[in-house]
Amino acid sequence: MRTRVRGWRWRRSPLRRRSDVVEAWTVLAVTVLLWVGAPLVGAFAASWAHSEARAVAEKQRADRHRVRAEVVGRAADSVPAVQGGRQHAYRATVRWTEPNTGARTASARVPGGTRQGDVVDVWFDARGRSVSPPPDGTAVWQHTLAIGACAVGGAVAVVLLGHSVVRGAANRRRMAEWEREWALTEPQWTRRRA
Repeated sequence: MRTRVRGWRWRRSPLRRRSDVVEAWTVLAVTVLLWVGAPLVGAFAASWAHSEARAVAEKQRADRHRVRAEVVGRAADSVPAVQGGRQHAYRATVRWTEPNTGARTASARVPGGTRQGDVVDVWFDARGRSVSPPPDGTAVWQHTLAIGACAVGGAVAVVLLGHSVVRGAANRRRMAEWEREWALTEPQWTRRRA
């Protein structure tokens, strides 16, 4: 029958080595870093990512404008792609009327499944090029959560890697100590001379 003594590395004992104490403190530090440090790193990274993503979204909203346009034809070189049961955007010729300049026609990205004659929202930048719509609040939060989760995962990986390095060094030192002490003790037990 085997009994397990909890906290033996913290108590005074002739069997306790310095490497045991280092390992005990390392386990405590790793626990604190995993339960407190990693979530804080994730929270700070997510906060930074959220403010950056919001700034990018606001800049894009200021630079881009939306136009309600009618699809008048498909560009010759674009065919709607279907992947995973979803149709992706493709380029088509659209027409819309602006108050000051009148009717305009351009090639723009339209959602998959759009037919000629459909009215769709298309986005253009300041130079008149067709661009994707600016990120909405959902996209900003998805980016925030992804960066926060990656930061937590990275912090956990660094902590666990550091723990394995310290534990490996402590095990090597412990084995070296045991080897030295056995070299002194073995002649007394086996009656051999060193």
